[in-house]
Parts: sequence; C-alpha cells; structure tokens
Amino acid sequence: MTSASELRSGKGDRDENFPVASWIIHPRHRALILAYYNFVRTADDIADHATLPPHQKLAYLDLFEAELLGKGDTQAEAVALRRALAERGMAPRHALDVLVAFRMDVTKLRYETWDEVIHYCRYSAMPVGRFMLDVHGEDTSTWAASDALCAGLQINNHLQDCGKDFRELNRVYLPRDALAASGASVEQLGLAASPPAMLACLQALAVRNEALLDEGKSLSAEIRDVRLGVDVAVIQAYADRIVRLLKVRDPLRERVHLNKFELLIFSLAGMIGEVGRRAIGRKAISRPGTAHDA
Repeated sequence: MTSASELRSGKGDRDENFPVASWIIHPRHRALILAYYNFVRTADDIADHATLPPHQKLAYLDLFEAELLGKGDTQAEAVALRRALAERGMAPRHALDVLVAFRMDVTKLRYETWDEVIHYCRYSAMPVGRFMLDVHGEDTSTWAASDALCAGLQINNHLQDCGKDFRELNRVYLPRDALAASGASVEQLGLAASPPAMLACLQALAVRNEALLDEGKSLSAEIRDVRLGVDVAVIQAYADRIVRLLKVRDPLRERVHLNKFELLIFSLAGMIGEVGRRAIGRKAISRPGTAHDA
C-alpha cells in the first residue's frame, strides 16, 4: 500500500488551535511531541482526503494503527511514533484514541446533539491534551480540566470552519437540535453569510462553548511543569479570545481567527499572567468540571 505521506490532502496552511509543538515546551520533549503531531496530522489528512473513497481511508487508518502497534514498517509516521513512545516507555493509547475520531470523520457526517459532539471531542481533541500531560509526567487528576480546554478548542475550530467543512467535506459538527432550535438549516452553511437563524445558532453555540472553556481555566495552575503550564496559559488565552469573536462575528462571512499581532499580544498576556501567578504562588480559581470518559 502507498505510504500515507503521499496522500496528503493539500490543505495548505492549517488553522491550528492545538500548537502542541510550541517553542515554550522543553526541547527534551520535542522529538516525541513532533512524532505524535506528525502521526495525528497525517491520519487527519487521510480522513479529509478529497478523492480517496471511504473504504480506502479506513484501510489506511487501520494500517496506521497496525504499524503503531508493531505490525509492519511501511508507514513512516506510525513507525516513528512507535519508536519514540518505546524510548520513553509510553503506551500508544492517545494515538489510538485519535484514530477513533478520524474513523468517525469518514463515516459520520452529522451530529444530533451537543453530547454527540463532546463524544467526538473525547477522541479528536482530549487525547492531545492527555498525551501532553503524560509526556510531562503530570498526574491524571489534571485530565478533567484538560479535557474541557481541548474540547473547547475543538468546538471553536468547528464553529470557525463550519462553512468550509460543509462545502468541502459535507461534514457538519453543529448539532441538529441546536440548528432546529434556532430555525436554521444545514444548507444555510453553504451561503456566503449567515441568515439570522443560523447566526443565532452559531452564537448560541459559542456561548455554550465559552462555559466549557471556563471549566479548563484551572489547568495551568494544576500543572507542575512550568513550561507546560505557561504554554497552556497561552493556549487558553487564544481560545478565550476566539470564542469571544465567535459570539459577535459571522464565521460564514468573516474570518474568525487571530492575526499575527493578536497572536503576539495574547501569547505575551498568557505567559506574563502565568509566570506572575507562579511567582507569587497564587492559586487559580477552581472550577467545577464536567465528567468526561477517562
């Protein structure tokens, strides 16, 4: 079978809400994190490939899983991650979890409820945070806040790219019940601007996602590793800014992403805030978490 690297979907520049290979992270972790990142991104490209039929996408994802588990050496990303994990004595569970989400992307194009979307995030987003925490030796007690932050990041991305996902992939992550409650329809995602009903739906989902992101705000303080804590604070600052934009902008008509200046400003704000908090020993506000499947 052809290497999956040759099947890149040609997405070009990505709108990343998961800057997992940040320069803030200690260099000793970077090789493993990049191996995970390359594995996830390549598997994502397989699931989103424009012309590959579904059965072939699933076959490639199955091959990725098999080689991650040591059954073959034809897929460079799977082999590289397998070896990097072995060097650290880590299990592949977080990589196996994201493959569940990519199989869902191939086979499931619509979501009925918010809970179904969260279930998708359990496999598409939460494993990324859990992996980063495990790499740094953090306690699993941090997973609840991490899960909330990562799911919030994923849903931000779903809202940002709702039009593109519908037009290019016929994939809709907006829950059908939320669309119905606002009087919106899936077909409106193909328009150049949101009708009032669709805009109301999108902004209501942004408000709900803002509450989810709030559940993750204790994460940076729960993390022992200073560099990772600062990195998480920066990511949280990005997420908070994006969800605020989503509450007032129309993602079908406007680009709802941070520009370079905003990225710099919110990076500095996140870093200074977290370093300052640690310097004075202030505790972050503890927030009640939502129970997620561990």
